[in-house]
Amino acid sequence: MNTNSLHQLNRQLIWKGFTQLVPLSLFVIAFGIAFGLAAKQTGLSNAESLAMSTLVFAGASQFASLELWGPQVSLITLLITVFAINARHLLMGATLYPWLQHLPRSKRYGVMLLASDANWALSLQAFTKGQPGFGLLLGGGLSLWVFWIFGTWIGLYFGNLIHDPKAYGIDMVMGCFLLAMVVGGEKNLRMLVIWLIAATASLLAFLFLPENSHVVIGALAGGVVGLLWMDQQKRDSSNV
Repeated sequence: MNTNSLHQLNRQLIWKGFTQLVPLSLFVIAFGIAFGLAAKQTGLSNAESLAMSTLVFAGASQFASLELWGPQVSLITLLITVFAINARHLLMGATLYPWLQHLPRSKRYGVMLLASDANWALSLQAFTKGQPGFGLLLGGGLSLWVFWIFGTWIGLYFGNLIHDPKAYGIDMVMGCFLLAMVVGGEKNLRMLVIWLIAATASLLAFLFLPENSHVVIGALAGGVVGLLWMDQQKRDSSNV
C-alpha cells in the first residue's frame, strides 16, 4: 500500500471514524451522566459543568477534580492533578508520531486534540495494519466528545437515571474494549513483554502508590520498554 495513503485525512474518513466509534460512545453517555450528577452535587453550575466536559474532555481527571473542588484547593493543584492523570497522552502522541510527522503542524495538533484511549487504540491498530488512521483518530474523537457532553447534560438535568455505572458493569466497557484492541493487534514477543511490564508496573502502583498514579506509571513503563526495544531493533537492522 502507498505510504502516502496512510496520511490521508478527509471528510469521508472522518465520518467513517465517527460512525465506527458511535457504539462505544453510547456507553460513554453513562459516565457523562455520572459526572453531571457528581458535578451538580459538588456545587458547580450547569454552565460550568458543561464547559468542563467541553474543554477538558477527560473523564478520570474531571472526576478527580471534583474530589478536590473547593476554595481551599489552588488552581495549581488542580492543574497538576489533571496533568498527572493525563500524562499518558504524551506517550499516545509519541506512538503516533511516525505518521503524525507527515502532517502539517496545524493538522498534527488538531487531530491529537481529541485523542483518548479508544480512538488512539483504533488509529494505532489501523496504522500498524497499513491502513489510514487519522480519520479514526479525529472522527472517533469527535464521536466520543459529543456523547460525553451529551451525557453530562443528561446527568445535570436527569441525574437520577444512573447513580452508579459500576452497578451495571459499565465501568468495565473501556477496559474490555482496550483488551480487545490488544488481542487483535500486533502479536510478537516484543509486544508481550511490553504489555506484561506495563501491567505489572500499573498493578504495583495501584497497590502501593497514590490514587490514579497507576495510569501514569503503567503507561510510562510500557512506553519506555517499547522505545528502548524499538531503538535496539533499528540498531540491529542498520548493522546488517
